[in-house]
Amino acid sequence: MKALTANRLADGEVVFWTGDVWSERFVDSRLFDDNAEAEAAEAHAKSNIVELVDPYLIDVAAVDGGVVPVSYRERLRALGPTNKPDHGKQAVGGADTALLATAHGAARSKGRVDLIRRK
Repeated sequence: MKALTANRLADGEVVFWTGDVWSERFVDSRLFDDNAEAEAAEAHAKSNIVELVDPYLIDVAAVDGGVVPVSYRERLRALGPTNKPDHGKQAVGGADTALLATAHGAARSKGRVDLIRRK
């Protein structure tokens, strides 16, 4: 499964594609089971870069209680700034924020893992 993410140009906020609009909450993300459909959505987002910076697909996985990004980096982006728990998206709280904060998984991106394996 995949989700489409980017940063909003105006303020740098991490946003996720819902299928209709860009949302600041990961829980609102449109999930793609079909790679071709996901890649088409990514290509469309990249062709319309007016208010976004670098839209790209992320891997997501079902866990007990919901769906979370596989990569630790993407979970951090979905939670917002980590300098203070009472700051950013974490301050809003809720079940989806708790799920992101407690999920476990890959600490490195697949690209970094592949680089390490080559050495």
